[in-house]
Amino acid sequence: LAGVTHPELNIHHPYYDVARHGIIQLAGDDNSGRMVITFSCCRMPPSHQLNHTRLLEYLKYTLDQYVENDYTVVYFHYGLKSLNKPSLKWLQTAYKEFDRKYKKNLKALYVVHPTNFIKILWNIFKPLISHKFGKKITYLNYLSDLREHLKYDQLNIPQEVIRHDENLRGRQKGKLPPVVKVPPPRPPLPTQQFGVSLQYIKDKNKGELIPPVMKETVSYLKRKGLQVEGLFRRSASIQTIKDVQKLYNQGKSVNFDDYHDIHIPAVILKTFLRELPQPLLTFECYDHILGITSVESSLRVTRCKQIVQGLPEHNYVVLKYLICFLHMVSQESIYNRMTASSLACVFGLNLIWPSKGTASLSALVPLNLFTELLIDFYTNVFNSRTVPAWLPEGKVSLPQTEALYSGLSPGKKTFNTD
Repeated sequence: LAGVTHPELNIHHPYYDVARHGIIQLAGDDNSGRMVITFSCCRMPPSHQLNHTRLLEYLKYTLDQYVENDYTVVYFHYGLKSLNKPSLKWLQTAYKEFDRKYKKNLKALYVVHPTNFIKILWNIFKPLISHKFGKKITYLNYLSDLREHLKYDQLNIPQEVIRHDENLRGRQKGKLPPVVKVPPPRPPLPTQQFGVSLQYIKDKNKGELIPPVMKETVSYLKRKGLQVEGLFRRSASIQTIKDVQKLYNQGKSVNFDDYHDIHIPAVILKTFLRELPQPLLTFECYDHILGITSVESSLRVTRCKQIVQGLPEHNYVVLKYLICFLHMVSQESIYNRMTASSLACVFGLNLIWPSKGTASLSALVPLNLFTELLIDFYTNVFNSRTVPAWLPEGKVSLPQTEALYSGLSPGKKTFNTD
């Protein structure tokens, strides 16, 4: 095989014949909170072993899950040879078949290690490619150039591409590339919010269980974002996101009204979750969650509940707070178009990812299904666990417990806005 077969890839997958090669992969988010999809040419087997029409169908099948959201594609050109190269006719068909719905929300296409072949192709396709689409394409000579644009460590880069990059750098300098010394990481600030554990944030915030950045973004979005169409689907300015993260990490106040963009707090919330050292649903739950698709439909909510009940207390509390909010968002889907299914596509990989590498495309179905069930059946999943140790009163009744998460006052049927 010209790639890695992932253990969670089922032989009954509709595109198993193509998917097993690992040519197309998910790679977390970029610096603007957009989903990243990678395409690795070196994983393409010889043309007689791969049906290119099926490859195109699989690419569209993959993108269909994301075209309603802003997304980014990273194309690793190295490894495209005469043996595995698709025909020019196929390339023209591919471009024509990618209609406006695919092109509109593609916000960036990074072509890594371009060659003369790419330049020739560009000249052939130039009459077909709109100026607007052309501006989305960025050519990067080295892998390190990707760091400016996305979370490099989340990328599933084939070893062949990494070796090729090292050789290119060696040739450029006339010698083997030097070993890069990475400076030791700085200790986090006492006020740090991003990239540190829930426990760290709790210890530095007088035992508060819900991290301040979560509390503030959720509170703001409850007040002003519940009926915004496409909430969580849009990206935001990279620089603005970095600026807001810096303010939070320094313990300074953030007033989202100053930015005049409801998508900024939405991206900040997703970024916070994604930068936790361990996912909110924990590495231990990953394999259990992947198994949700093999559970009989009528028992899936019960299985979700079992998995969630097994979480550490702190993770459970924070997850309940978040899912309660996402349930509220889904209740307004007539206005915001964000159903539980849409939200699951956005949040699935921000709540759980494997301890090594990135989740493969085949893992996406169970991860998103699990997240969708949590949102849709919020009340059923979170209705029975008591929250003892951290409350002075000890065990409390369900209405009181619910009030802590949802902003409900005990006895009331409506949501408060804060």
